[in-house]
Amino acid sequence: MKKVLTIAGSDSGGGAGIQADLKAFAARGTYGMSAITALTAQNTVGVQGVFPVTPEFVAQQIDAVMEDLGADAWKTGMLANAAIIQVVAERARHYRVERLVVDPVMVAKSGDPLLEPTARTALVEHLLPLAYLVTPNHHEAQVLAEMPVGTLAEAREAARRIHRLGPRYVLVKGGHLPAAEDAVDVLYDGRDFQEFRAPRVDTPNTHGTGCTFAAAIAAELAKGADVAQAVAAAKRYLTAALRAGAALRLGRGHGPVDHFLGQAVAVP
Repeated sequence: MKKVLTIAGSDSGGGAGIQADLKAFAARGTYGMSAITALTAQNTVGVQGVFPVTPEFVAQQIDAVMEDLGADAWKTGMLANAAIIQVVAERARHYRVERLVVDPVMVAKSGDPLLEPTARTALVEHLLPLAYLVTPNHHEAQVLAEMPVGTLAEAREAARRIHRLGPRYVLVKGGHLPAAEDAVDVLYDGRDFQEFRAPRVDTPNTHGTGCTFAAAIAAELAKGADVAQAVAAAKRYLTAALRAGAALRLGRGHGPVDHFLGQAVAVP
């Protein structure tokens, strides 16, 4: 079984962060491991509190996993502050991680900040140059590319600008783009663009979609898929999880997707 390490924050509501990543890893047939960067008091309505883990303990968690289990891919999510970003980058260099998926989490679905503003420079300088793939939504792409991103043309230009920051591939996710019938994600490899389309799913249960998508991509990369194959498979999975999650009645705000697509494991 292929192994994937997620380095991200904990969502006490279970819909995003470490919890979403581990569910997606399992759903995609991989073994998930974690290094927690921050505890959040969070539910479907919003984030009530954030308690960052010390950078030293983040490194200790990573070392514990890598020195025993190893990993075929890493995925990062909420990294909280510059010091944690720097230590994650240092450990990635130490272990010569090739398949590093960076989901540059900055803001929760509720609008609550999950990355200190001063940490954005550290993300650009230390982590993006190590990324195999970076997966910003259009809000995050606007920050990283320093331009508005409201159309497909602007998403392509943002991908070009972000690629210059060092990642091998850039995927600008289109789930948040306004007034589009389809959710269109734009993948850029420094030369060519590919688009991945899926019909939008009419559901309020979208909490953790970014985490889930990036985690599913990391799982597919760990299993040996190339980037385009991994993105296509992960998008099909996320669309199915959104459709299945539309029937969930969990919480009073943005509920989670259904990572296991309504299926339960039958144990005789």
